[in-house]
Amino acid sequence: MLYVFQTFFSSSMASPKKRLQGLVAATITPMTEHGEINFSVIGQYVDYLVEEQGVKNIFVNGTTGEGLSLSISERRQVAEEWVTKGRNKLDQVVIHVGALSLKESQELAKHAAEIGADGIAVIAPFFLKPRNKDALIDFLKEVAAAAPAQPFYYYHIPALTGVQIRAEELLDGIQEKIPSFQGLKFSDTNLLDFGQCVDQNRERQLAFLFGVDEQLLSALVMGATGAVGSFVFRDLSTLWSN
Repeated sequence: MLYVFQTFFSSSMASPKKRLQGLVAATITPMTEHGEINFSVIGQYVDYLVEEQGVKNIFVNGTTGEGLSLSISERRQVAEEWVTKGRNKLDQVVIHVGALSLKESQELAKHAAEIGADGIAVIAPFFLKPRNKDALIDFLKEVAAAAPAQPFYYYHIPALTGVQIRAEELLDGIQEKIPSFQGLKFSDTNLLDFGQCVDQNRERQLAFLFGVDEQLLSALVMGATGAVGSFVFRDLSTLWSN
């Protein structure tokens, strides 16, 4: 079965400053029994992913990492620890910097760039929700502008944000407004939307990272260039490598 999957992705892993692809581990945020972040195990976590699972790309402070349940200070510290411990071991560290406050999201984006992260990702604001594509792009544009040299990814997860703007609609013209835009993390079960994202943007060399573990096989067939999740294990890591 692995041979069949490899026919979909026969090219080698892109270089760190190019397109993010392949398996990306959505990291948990380790805690002590007292509810404090257990920074001491992150170095071991890095080694486990690289040496035991063959995974060298990570997505930090996302849903799995409970980023939006952490304070801004905690999010900064977690990001710093992953970047520091992953240096010379991990290929790409992408930091989720989405927040309800635009200023906080911009602050986290600037911080990610300062510590040497390889990219940033942002969800849609979900309290006062954007009503249409243009309003959402305006928000994303402001965050991306805070770290213009950072590869920028949209984190599409409508089941949690309640923002029902189709990803395919959002992608239309987004690079003209956000030059650093590199792709999206698609965490939705709407495979029609995902397939249209891929079909209508094949020439743009974007990253189409699928984020629903249970539907990964279907997403592979439709053209996913990578996957972000907590399902990671060594056999899957060979799907996008020679």
